[in-house]
Amino acid sequence: MEKIKVAIVGAGNIARSCHMPAYLKRSDVEVTAVCDINFERAKDMAKQFGIPKAYPSIEALLADAECDYVDICVWNGSHAPCAIAAARAGKGILCEKPMAASLEQALEMKAEIEKAGVPFMLAVCTRYSPQAQLLKHMVEEGKLGDIYFAKTAYTRRRGTPRGWFTDTKKSGGGPVIDLGVHCIDRSWYLMGNPKPVRVSASTSYAIGDYQTKGVTRWRALDSDVSAFDTEDSACGIIHFENGASLMFEVSWAMNGPGESYSQLLGSKGGARFDPLVIYGEECGYLTDNTPTVGNADVFYEEIDHFIDCLRTGKKPISDLEQAVTMQRILDGIYKSAKLHKEVEI
Repeated sequence: MEKIKVAIVGAGNIARSCHMPAYLKRSDVEVTAVCDINFERAKDMAKQFGIPKAYPSIEALLADAECDYVDICVWNGSHAPCAIAAARAGKGILCEKPMAASLEQALEMKAEIEKAGVPFMLAVCTRYSPQAQLLKHMVEEGKLGDIYFAKTAYTRRRGTPRGWFTDTKKSGGGPVIDLGVHCIDRSWYLMGNPKPVRVSASTSYAIGDYQTKGVTRWRALDSDVSAFDTEDSACGIIHFENGASLMFEVSWAMNGPGESYSQLLGSKGGARFDPLVIYGEECGYLTDNTPTVGNADVFYEEIDHFIDCLRTGKKPISDLEQAVTMQRILDGIYKSAKLHKEVEI
């Protein structure tokens, strides 16, 4: 089988810790190049993982490197220019979540990607866990009936990342766009991706740049960023065209317990994870079933899915339209919080 060639854009933590280990497990994919605006970092990553070429910019990479697609692992505010450059060069695109730092940027990406006709997939790894895939199958089989309500949370008591994450010019926002995109997207996916129509949300800036001891944080390699203008937490409810609704809560910092879950309520049954529990009835009695599904490397699974789509021409489960719709939801959350009222999506 001919190898698929990929070039990685961005030599930061997500590329090194999550994407490269997945590529190294495959014999049918070759990482041919890496670029970063910090050229020394790109060269260091190339040396660390045996990548043949390193470049100081995506423009230099696209002009010289051989690749079938680019894997975008830069900060959120640079997703759009990198994806647009790749599309104009005729390259496929795997883009880390969120799609962009704003809806305006996402729509610019969409226009260029559609014009070029190149493959695109949003990397939302939480869709690819065994629990999520089993539950998705059960929903599609009608095991839970009609899904009319869901709720989800991804909260940290103290867990604000260091570096560019807290600079809205680079990130586009705080936990809403960083963590919310994970738990909201996963729940929306499991609900069957109904069309969102309106949202009511609020954000909090009560804690800020805390100095709490004894806690760990994700640290971006660009950790010298001093800006701190992102929210601490957010909550709200999203309403869909089919009458269903999704309640969410996200935080980097709050005075309450951290947790991560998605819960679905259907007319025939319900479910919640992690861990996965199916709530139903058997012989007239209530039951709680706990399927054994095991664990998986979700980054490997999402990359495997994209590679399969490239080889077969299948449509990714997190395609361009869904990526833009998720950006509309994120944009609506921030808009609602700013205006202190419900807004249309």
